[in-house]
Amino acid sequence: MPGKTLTFYTFDGEITAYGQFDVSFDGATKNAKSGPFVPENSFLGTPGAGPTGNFGWMPNISTNISYLGVRGFQRLPYQAWNSNWNFVYQFEAGIDISAAPSTRQSNSNLSNQVNGALFSRNSYIGLESKDWGAVKIGKTDAPYKNSTAQFNPFSGMWGDYAVVMGNTGGDNRVEFGTRLSHAIWYESPKLAGWQFNFLFAPGQNRADNNDNLPSGEGDCAGGNDPTSGGNLLITCSDGSFGNAYSANISYTNGPFYITAAWEQHDGVNRQSDLASAYGVPFSGLPVTLPSSQNCAAFLTAPGGTGTGIPNGALAQQQCLDDVANEDAYKVGALYTFPTKTTIGGIVEYMHRAVPAEISFQNERTRWGTWLFLSQELNPLDSIHFGWAHAFHTPGDPGQHNSTTLVTDNNAVYGSNQNQADMVTAAWKHKFSDNLIWYTNVAATFNGPSAHYDLGAGGRSVTTDCHDAGSTPGGLTSTAECWTGTTLVGVSTGLQWKF
Repeated sequence: MPGKTLTFYTFDGEITAYGQFDVSFDGATKNAKSGPFVPENSFLGTPGAGPTGNFGWMPNISTNISYLGVRGFQRLPYQAWNSNWNFVYQFEAGIDISAAPSTRQSNSNLSNQVNGALFSRNSYIGLESKDWGAVKIGKTDAPYKNSTAQFNPFSGMWGDYAVVMGNTGGDNRVEFGTRLSHAIWYESPKLAGWQFNFLFAPGQNRADNNDNLPSGEGDCAGGNDPTSGGNLLITCSDGSFGNAYSANISYTNGPFYITAAWEQHDGVNRQSDLASAYGVPFSGLPVTLPSSQNCAAFLTAPGGTGTGIPNGALAQQQCLDDVANEDAYKVGALYTFPTKTTIGGIVEYMHRAVPAEISFQNERTRWGTWLFLSQELNPLDSIHFGWAHAFHTPGDPGQHNSTTLVTDNNAVYGSNQNQADMVTAAWKHKFSDNLIWYTNVAATFNGPSAHYDLGAGGRSVTTDCHDAGSTPGGLTSTAECWTGTTLVGVSTGLQWKF
């Protein structure tokens, strides 16, 4: 087919191949200042001790949001529907250019997903009409994530806004900026500048508390293998959820764009945080796991805890309470001036609905903000700046070097001085409409008990808070998370689209 796209005619339709290749050469450090170290009043580790292994600068080569895909349509017979309806489809696979495709494993987590598998990224089939919109079924980036994608000129770079925005825990899992599997969604047509999207993804989980693998999936909902990250319960109890809902509404008028978005995850299971808060400081690892491997049994079983742990009734109630809904809301607006200057900002609120008695370990409820500015210098060059701020949360599950406080029930937790700031800058040069050379620098400044990263959002090589544990990811992982650090990264890379 004539034109810039790689499109072929098919029977009463078209099919288009597309892709993006992005590889960068980087350097990053997990801490650009002195420390970190275990404070004198910490309940975890030896006071004055520091990280194991190389916690400083490290060069790397990373594949960043690279994929191949095909999308297309076939017109439906006029007699059946009328000529405005099409059958539509898309199949997209992530690719690793600089590393061998494999299950995703680091020294602190483990995932059964394979980035190079068919079809690991947004893939669907559906029906579409210019007048009525589209209904699609498959897996996709949620409307909540897509609604502000154009606010992120650092997508896939160090300092991607997903380090803070949509990221409730400050790790490389972006809970409210994710791809949702086994989903069905509706995309409205644009009417007088307005457009609406809604998605539903059934949990497909046989367990009432969502601690099983979803039917048809190899990972827990929300990511990771059940044995990932030293999970004491060996269940999907580190953020697994049931049904998910996501929606947004937007208005576009020339250079002005505004959107509001909402997403909810039902019954998010974080019982492993509670088990760690009660179990780690008293009995250490490894522990003798009860045969049932549920939260309440773990807290009350001999060998699974120490003295002073809550009685069975209280433990049972707190375990039940640590399965709770989580939701997120955000509003964003941007404007492009005649000078080719684009300014945009987002205000976001994320919430975990737990009762007051376990708020000491609620690190999921907080506000976040993002502000960016992009300036086109000439048709080939542009510069970009961004600033994100994560406000502090009601509590912190501890488990890190900052853990210094104890509840009345002898649960150990960290202080909630877990606010953070991230700043990012980038320069982009176009060799052509589809070939870009970029260079960027970013830094994350963590509060005393915060552990926000620097590479969340689509890089194959990321930073995090963990040191070099003596074993790889999984149940026996001994990598420690260090809070209060300043992370810095620099990067240069090439991105080609077709």
